[in-house]
Amino acid sequence: MFMKIAEIKEMSTSDLVERVEAEVVNYNQMVINHSISPLENPALIKQLRRTIARMKTELRERELNNK
Repeated sequence: MFMKIAEIKEMSTSDLVERVEAEVVNYNQMVINHSISPLENPALIKQLRRTIARMKTELRERELNNK
């Protein structure tokens, strides 16, 4: 679920795009579930949001380096 920056950099671009999409869906579901009945550990939402941001940052870096 939560990835380190080194793990993200090792992934191929296509895998990273798929993973971002899957994690965004997972994040949205987690937020909805939390609004209905609180999660045991709401800090997971914050961690997942930051992981998604790290992946998107890496994708953007790759996009800028390829131009």
